[in-house]
Amino acid sequence: MFRWQARLWLALAGAAAINTGAAAAMTSGRGVASELLAAHNAERALYRMQPLAWDPQLASAAARYATQLAAIGDLHHSPRNARAGQGENLWMGTRNAFRPRTMVQNWASEKAMFHPGTFPNNSRSRNWADVGHYTQMIWPGTTRVGCGIGRSARYDFLVCRYSPPGNVDGRRVP
Repeated sequence: MFRWQARLWLALAGAAAINTGAAAAMTSGRGVASELLAAHNAERALYRMQPLAWDPQLASAAARYATQLAAIGDLHHSPRNARAGQGENLWMGTRNAFRPRTMVQNWASEKAMFHPGTFPNNSRSRNWADVGHYTQMIWPGTTRVGCGIGRSARYDFLVCRYSPPGNVDGRRVP
């Protein structure tokens, strides 16, 4: 068996252990949604940005994709054509070890490398990927967000979708 086949087999076997009930509860609970939204809007408030509104359709799409990531056990952005008009942030961590707001605060920690300016020239390291989650969170034109959490036997996967999407080359942040 090739290494990739073994990994796929393990991912599929792990998918059977996914607690889809817990994942559904995590993604649809008002408390979780409120916590995720508040964490995003706290960062936007630092720049006097319009707060984001929670979008149930974005949340539903994010939850479906989070479940797919949990099934394969790895992070990969969804194809852009599968989320037209949406930006996407991904996070993965040990199952049940992080509160939803802490997951979002992980992205927010990128602000240590951020400086305002024209995207993608917003990173003190000169690598936009060092601040890309953060710039999506605070993107001036983004008005809605929806997130979902998927679970595998070992990990939680957070997917947040944003509309309109951010991180557009040549646009100012914030």
